[in-house]
Amino acid sequence: MRRKGISAPGAVSVGPYSHAAEIDGLVFLSGQTPMDASTGTLAAGGIEGQTKQCFKNLFSVLEAAGLTPGDVLKVNVFLTDMGDFQAMNEVYKTQFSEPYPARSTVGVRELPLGARIEIEMVAKR
Repeated sequence: MRRKGISAPGAVSVGPYSHAAEIDGLVFLSGQTPMDASTGTLAAGGIEGQTKQCFKNLFSVLEAAGLTPGDVLKVNVFLTDMGDFQAMNEVYKTQFSEPYPARSTVGVRELPLGARIEIEMVAKR
């Protein structure tokens, strides 16, 4: 089976990649930064606002794929400051219901466009 690309109107690409790619019922969502597609700028509101925007972008991709947050199996969160972990986690826990997806949170030196956070997901149809 060939890889199928998925594009969503509410997500932003800053390079040559699909918002998501699907093969054999697995949907791999590209990392989303907190870019607001309507303004072309990073979301305001500190790490909380940036985390909410990442999820808004990702859930737009899930919707374009015909999926919901309940279909998400794994989430990877990248933070430029691990001091933002607790504030990110407060927003994160409102995005899913139990049982929560598996998750990794990784501290990184830098993210595209000066973002403080980037989030990627894997879902299953």
